[in-house]
Amino acid sequence: MADVMKYCSACGALVALTIPEGDSLPRYVCTSCGAIHYQNPKIITGCIATWNEKILLCRRAIEPRRGLWTMPAGFMENNETAQYGAARETMEEAQAQVSDLKLFGVFNIPHISQVYLMFTGHVLDGYSAPGSESLETNWFDETEIPWQQLAFPVVYESLQLYFKDKNNHHETVHFGDIIRDKDNEVTINRY
Repeated sequence: MADVMKYCSACGALVALTIPEGDSLPRYVCTSCGAIHYQNPKIITGCIATWNEKILLCRRAIEPRRGLWTMPAGFMENNETAQYGAARETMEEAQAQVSDLKLFGVFNIPHISQVYLMFTGHVLDGYSAPGSESLETNWFDETEIPWQQLAFPVVYESLQLYFKDKNNHHETVHFGDIIRDKDNEVTINRY
């Protein structure tokens, strides 16, 4: 389980890690009120934002991976769609307004219990500026991408697939798993 829980958020009593009746997995269950506290993967939504054949990247101002480059992306909020979340994150991190969002890829990252929903979108006017989570923003073509300074394997994989599709004049939705083993080695399984 990703997070250790000690107290019930409903009544404040202690919780116990047990398999509830009718379930098959251990869950945190309140020892007083019986509330079951499910812990589920986090959904990250992001955007491969383009303008004039270039990709918008942000240099991170926050941990993890401060100072490295990424695409605008972040945790989905309650009561929003995945597309709206990708557009919101692009505005928050790069002050860029995107339109025509299309699903590009779904990437599972089980070792940190995250699922990435990556979209492509067009920046309306080419404007970008750093938001509160970015040190700077910049536009890159394929030859200018700072490949060795990308923050996360999912960003690297998304950009690799994006340029492969673009160069082959082929659009598809990608699916994959990004697995990190005990030795910190990353394996990417595409399907």
